[in-house]
Parts: sequence; C-alpha cells; structure tokens
Amino acid sequence: METWPGTAYPLGATFDGTGTNFAIFSEAAQRVELCLFDDDGVETRVEVIESSAFIWHCYLPLVQPGQRYGYRVHGDYNPEAGHRLNENKLLLDPYAKATSGTIDWDPSLFSYNFGDPDSRNDDDSAPHMMLGVVVNPFFDWLGDRPPRTPYSESFIYEAHVKGLTELMELVPESQRGTYAGVAHPAVIDHLQKLGVTAIELMPVHQFVNDGTLEEKGLRNYWGYNTIGFFAPHNAYSSTGDRGQQVQEFKGMVRSLHDAGIEVILDVVYNHTAEGNHLGPTISFKGIDNEAYYRLMDDDKRYYMDYTGTGNTLNVRHPHVLQLIMDSLRYWAIEMHVDGFRFDLASALARDLYDVDKLSTFFELVQQDPIVSQVKLIAEPWDVGPGGYQVGNFPAQWTEWNGKYRDTVRDFWRGEPSTLGEFASRITGSADLYEHSGRRPVASINFVTAHDGFTLSDLVSYNEKHNDANGEGNNDGESHNRSWNSGAEGPTDDAEVLALRARQHRNFLTTLLLSQGVPMLLHGDELGRTQQGNNNTYAQDSELSWIHWDTADQPLIEFTAAISRLRKDHPTFRRSRFFDGHPNALAVDGDTLSDIVWLNSDGEEMRTEDWDEGRAGTVAMYLNGDGIRERDSRGQPVVDVNFLVCFNTDADDVEFRLPPAIYAPQWEIVVDTAGEGADAIPRPAGAIQTVKSRSVVVLRAYTAPEVAPDHSVAASLAGLAGTPTALALNPDHVVEP
Repeated sequence: METWPGTAYPLGATFDGTGTNFAIFSEAAQRVELCLFDDDGVETRVEVIESSAFIWHCYLPLVQPGQRYGYRVHGDYNPEAGHRLNENKLLLDPYAKATSGTIDWDPSLFSYNFGDPDSRNDDDSAPHMMLGVVVNPFFDWLGDRPPRTPYSESFIYEAHVKGLTELMELVPESQRGTYAGVAHPAVIDHLQKLGVTAIELMPVHQFVNDGTLEEKGLRNYWGYNTIGFFAPHNAYSSTGDRGQQVQEFKGMVRSLHDAGIEVILDVVYNHTAEGNHLGPTISFKGIDNEAYYRLMDDDKRYYMDYTGTGNTLNVRHPHVLQLIMDSLRYWAIEMHVDGFRFDLASALARDLYDVDKLSTFFELVQQDPIVSQVKLIAEPWDVGPGGYQVGNFPAQWTEWNGKYRDTVRDFWRGEPSTLGEFASRITGSADLYEHSGRRPVASINFVTAHDGFTLSDLVSYNEKHNDANGEGNNDGESHNRSWNSGAEGPTDDAEVLALRARQHRNFLTTLLLSQGVPMLLHGDELGRTQQGNNNTYAQDSELSWIHWDTADQPLIEFTAAISRLRKDHPTFRRSRFFDGHPNALAVDGDTLSDIVWLNSDGEEMRTEDWDEGRAGTVAMYLNGDGIRERDSRGQPVVDVNFLVCFNTDADDVEFRLPPAIYAPQWEIVVDTAGEGADAIPRPAGAIQTVKSRSVVVLRAYTAPEVAPDHSVAASLAGLAGTPTALALNPDHVVEP
C-alpha cells in the first residue's frame, strides 16, 4: 500500500478529501503498525516509519471514510516499571472519531493469563476488538447557530439517549433509543412544552459494557465507562456504525438548536474503561500506560484510583491534557455542542494528591478561546480524600449543588432545623459562591439526578430496593433523605397517593422557583418510577426507560405551568444575589428590601423563628422592584412582587398576608394542595390558609381591564380527577 510520511498534527485519522492522515502519540513505543481491516475482517499492516516528538504518523492517499483501523504498538512489557506494550494486542486509537463493533471480553483482550496476573498473554486480540473508523468531516449544518441561552434563563433537562425514547410510540421503532429519536418532533415538542432550554445527555462518548455485568445478563446503562473521547457511542445510532453515527449525532444537534434547545454532554475525563491492573488492554494501556494513567509510586503495576473504577487519567501529563482539550474543542467546534458536565470533576484537579483549583487543567480551560466560552458544569466531587469541593471551583464554572439537593429533600420530609439552610439554598447559595465572585447561576439546582431515586421514588420509598442489580441490595446510596409518605412502595391508600402527588408538586415548585439554574431528571415531570432502585447503572431495561404510555398528564401540565411562571418573571431568575437593602433603581418609590422573610403572622422573621428546631413554615417576599439589574438597553429590570409561603408541617397553617406596603392585594398563582382555584383577590392583612405540606405562591394583584377567563385553570385542576394547582391567571398555565 502506498504510504507517505504525513504530519504529526492533527492526531487521529483525518480525511482531507483525497486520503487520510494517521497520527498517534506514544513515547514508550519502539515500533508502531497501523492495521487496516476490510469488510471480511482481513487485516493489512502498515509500518508507521515517521515519528516527530513521539507522534507516530503516516498518510495513506487511498484510504477513504468508512475504513476501519487499529494499531499495534511494539515495545517493553514490564508492568512493574509501568510498561504494558504488547504487539499482539490490537489497540483503539484514542482519537478515533467513530468506532465499529464492540469488545466481547475474550481472554485475548487481557495482557495476562487469567489466574496469573504476573504472566504474559500473547494471544491476538484483533478478532475480539472494536475498531476505529475514518469519518467524513463534511456535514451541511444549514446555517446552524447555537442558542447561547444565558444561564439565568436556562432550564436543564438531564436525559439518557436510549431511556428517553426507547418506549415512545410516537417515535418510529427504528429510531427509538437513538440520536435520531432524541431529535424526533415528539421529543422536541415535549421539551418545548416544559420550557426546557438545554438537554444534558448522559455519556455519549464511546463506552464499553463491563464484562462482569454481561456475565450477569446486565449491561452498562449509564455509560460512565469511556474508551473513546471523540466518538459518539455507536449503539445509539439508528443508521450504522461505520461513521454514520457522527452524521446522525450532528443532525440531532441541528434539530435541537432549531428548536432553541442547547446540547450539553456529560463527559467522563477522569478514567477509562480499561480498569485497574486486572482490566483489559484495549487502548491507552498498550499505547503508553505510564503517560496516560496515574500509577502508584512504589509499584507501577498498580493504579491510583480516585474514581472508584480502577484507574485515574494522568492529567498532569501534557499529552493527556492535550487529549482532553482536543476532545472538548472537537465536540464544541465540529459537533456544535453547547457545554459539558464533568463527571467527578475533582479528579481532574488533583495536583499530585490534593485537589487544586489552580491546577493546569483549569488554567488551560480558562485560557482556551473555545472551551472557556461554552457552559462548564462540574460534578464537584470524587471518591478520593478531600474530593468534596462544592463551592470551590473557578469563577467561570457552575456546579451541581449537592447541598441544595440534600437540604431541599430534608426540608420537605420535615427534618428539624433545616429552615435557615433551606432559605440559603433556594436563594442561590451565596455562602458557597459569592466569595469567588460568582453569581446565583453558579448553582445548578437539582432534587434528583440519574444517580439515586427518581422524584416519584423519593416520595414513595424510605429504603433502596436494588435487588435487580444482583449485588444483594448492597450497592447504591443508603442515606437518600427520602420519605415514603406513609407506605413503602406501591399502595392503594388514597391519602398516601394524594400526599405523594402533593410532594411531587412541592419539589417541582421549589426547584423551578429557586434562584440558580434548575435541572430536572428526565421523566420526573410525568411520574417515572424505578421501583425503588436508586442505582440503575446496570439496568438497560424497562426499569430505567421512560414509560410514556403511563405518563401522569396533570403532572406534566403542572411542571409546564411552573416553568412558564419562572420564564415570565425575572424575579425567580435573578442574575445577582439578594443583599437585603432597598433598591436604588426603584421606579415607584418603594423602599422595601429585595427580599424579606416573614413568619406566619406576616411579620419579619426573628432569630427565634429561624431556630425553633423544626422544619417549620416561612414566607418569602420577593420585591419585583428590587432586582437591581438592567436589561441590554440599560433600563432597570422590574417585576411584580411575589409571596411564596412554605408549610412542611403536618397541620394546616394560617398565614397573615403582610401589610399593604408589600402589596395592597394578592392573588394566588400556585397552590400545590389544589385549594386556590378561584379568582378572589386577597387584601393585605387577610388570612391565607396554607394546607399541610404545601406551597402557595401569591402575586401582587393588579386588576385587569377585562376579567380573565379561568376556565383553563379549572380544566387543568380537574384533569384525571387530581387536584394539581393551580395558577389562577391563565397567562401562566399551559393548556392541556
């Protein structure tokens, strides 16, 4: 085969319209072979002669898109010194833009013989390996433009590509569980109805199904087991795995952008699917083990593990940092994604052993003109010592706020002494973020996520029920801060079911009306259950997929209504923290503070009210004239005033509405107990009953010129015979 020297950059396989340039890094290699495979699996080896600064490269003028390939790297096999090179192991290109097939966990994939970790296995692994695929980079984006939704206007929807659409009958069967399925109009219509501005996809980088799970008849469903940081996972393609998955993924992004929805990827740069010293050799281990992984200092056979998966990528090495940054830029530039959520992000910031927010990785992100401008979301913890770093990431980062999740869960299950922290969390967690110059949007607020209970299970189970995972119910979190509302799991008790429905609405109202950026787990808006399983990482089954045929339609309508209330009112999505001072920009002479906390007597909270030792009750007054922001034209941002009354007690509470300086009259726009469906203005000082374990949201009343039609609210409240809430003003209700 005709071979030209080629170039050392870019890394990977790059088709230029005529032929393909191949480049791979290995400082440890003594010799490198490029292996090409035809449709029958016949292998042709090409010696890679050129090496520039440890980049091995060649150009093949006849190689076209669709060509499958891998590498064989020759050199020392000495695990004690950190070297695991073995030319008998076919290796996946770390920069492969697409992959074909999967591994089958044959013993030849391992560098040792089972039962003897110190032995050497020289069986050829090629017949059992996935392969890289040369891709055609051309795609007609049709003028695609990213939505660039500001954080303050964002509403994130965490979703799984397969679980979202696998059971959705409106999606053609051939597209269910695929990128094309996510882009289907039925899915996009649902997201738009909810007011979602960004979909955060669980891992779509090429990942590997664990052999131990396959032996149990299970699969790696979540996908936190990456082997290819540039390749869309081929099993999510409806069109094939010879490069078509790249085009399909791009088409999905283009369709979502057309609908005004951003695409955020959950990315796993902290470890790979090769595991520890007993794991397979399928890519990085056999290319340059010591460069790619963090090894133990005293015995380099073994791996440092800050991730709980067996290995940790060595982000201190310049070529590993380059791999991560090249991957991020590729997905942002070539695939048009709008942001990244970094799994176990603390592991990326470990300089030697400690987490360091001034680490090289963060410096590179800060300086990169592309990566620094997309949405950057950290999961601010790992499993190593000192790994819990909520509130400590650099200024341009946002964070999954685990303290928000825990506090809101405790508050609504009635835990004592949570009132003060609850107030801090729903107002943006200034104690966590303000010190570093960040704003409320640094807090990605969530009550549930893929890891843990769904919202329905959070209010239906006290204990996890993970027997389906085959680990004796020993896996998963045991302290879930959940409450089953009076019965464990499924029940016919009408009172328990009504309470659970109310708790659904309490959590959704709290989430969507908190300062910061709300994130909703897919299916929580329609009552999805996992039957109490809080660790469905291995459940690629109906247990994890969304059952659209049993969706709770009133709950969908309620979620959409609260989302629209948030969108319509900047009061609930402020860009700056509250400061408790009168507003200098007030246009009507009102000198009330931007936020006032009130007790049930309608008076400002006293110290003893905060410290009363129970979750308690509280009202939050939000001054629409106290937003302290200006729009793009420099005009003050103003809104109407709101009063949000929380009651976590088992008994009803009578709230006295505050004096007329707050508002002469109030109207109910949300009542999670379903008691407020009338059009009667409440005067200042009046008594407003807030039912047990419920939220009432009132808005300063302005008499309309024409009496509003409340038929929409009435029909919504009557859906399925379930009281759902609701907004009296039809402007804030999405029609069924």
